[in-house]
Amino acid sequence: MATTAREPRAPHEPDPAPGRVVGIDPGLNVTGYAVVEPTARGPYVVEAGVIRPRGDSARTMGDRLHLIHQGILEVLDAYPPSALALEQVHSHISHPRTAILMAHARGVIVLAAAERGVPVAGYAASRIKKTLTGSGKAPKEQMQHAIRVELGLDQLPEPHDVADACAVALCHFQIARNLRGLGGA
Repeated sequence: MATTAREPRAPHEPDPAPGRVVGIDPGLNVTGYAVVEPTARGPYVVEAGVIRPRGDSARTMGDRLHLIHQGILEVLDAYPPSALALEQVHSHISHPRTAILMAHARGVIVLAAAERGVPVAGYAASRIKKTLTGSGKAPKEQMQHAIRVELGLDQLPEPHDVADACAVALCHFQIARNLRGLGGA
């Protein structure tokens, strides 16, 4: 009897049927995170907050990156996820330095995930917007409404870094749901 075997997923590919997902909005001053789980009623925010590498312990770039890394490890240890969804670095022609600095923060976040064996999925800001609203150029107000509705919240999480982290996690859930619906891997 012949059987068909599925191609094994590469270790870095996120599970197409995610359980708990940690969404991250990376930043050097403020990194937002949201721990989101699937429920019968839809995605639910278990925990959300920010990592702020400030004060005397964050004087140098290395210090700040270390504090972000440690903060992400704490979140991953407290709420072990099936995947980490991360906003990709984007750059604007008039601010190329911003993209380079953001890549530093993103790098230590990916390192923390690798140290815990958590697969990472990266999404462009336009992909997140398109997935949640249908438009890759959705205005901030439309994104805020989509986040509130999808998560069943009375108000948008504050600060905006947390709301952005929720959006990244929701994007991951929606894309995974679509892949499952299409019989994806």
